[in-house]
Amino acid sequence: MTEELTLDPAVAQTTQIIKQVINAWKAQSNTITAFFNKYDDAVYLNEVAPGRNRAIYLLGHLVSASDGLFPLFGLGERIFPKLERLFSTNPDLTFADIPTIAELKQNWETVNIALAAHFDSMQPEEWLDKHTRVSDEDFALEPTRNKLNVLMSRTNHISNHLGQLFLLPNRK
Repeated sequence: MTEELTLDPAVAQTTQIIKQVINAWKAQSNTITAFFNKYDDAVYLNEVAPGRNRAIYLLGHLVSASDGLFPLFGLGERIFPKLERLFSTNPDLTFADIPTIAELKQNWETVNIALAAHFDSMQPEEWLDKHTRVSDEDFALEPTRNKLNVLMSRTNHISNHLGQLFLLPNRK
């Protein structure tokens, strides 16, 4: 006779919610990937609107932001630390020498594959634990400053920049 495992309903609900958040992050990441695979690379050198960031900068920024989840979640160091200086702490056109679209697309894929592997193996209690930039004292006061909340915020961040990318002119 096999024993059937039954999960605590609260744990099952929490696990379901976490899976939904991870799936939303994956869906937004896949949409960005599809966008940057849709047009010739030259299109991504254009500003999304006059006086705004170029599409290539937005991709680099998204890679850098996602790469920053590794240290933020206590999963290790950034995979591409040089991208932080190029795309997160400085505005577009600060540096003439930046990676190509092809390099950034590969970086995006590498970061997302590695993050997805970590996310899929994390337990519910890890998601509800504090991230590395919040103190124990602050976390005790605001337990919503957890990793799951950060992933929801980063999913919205991706969505925001995707909206900007849809303004990109000369897409054919």
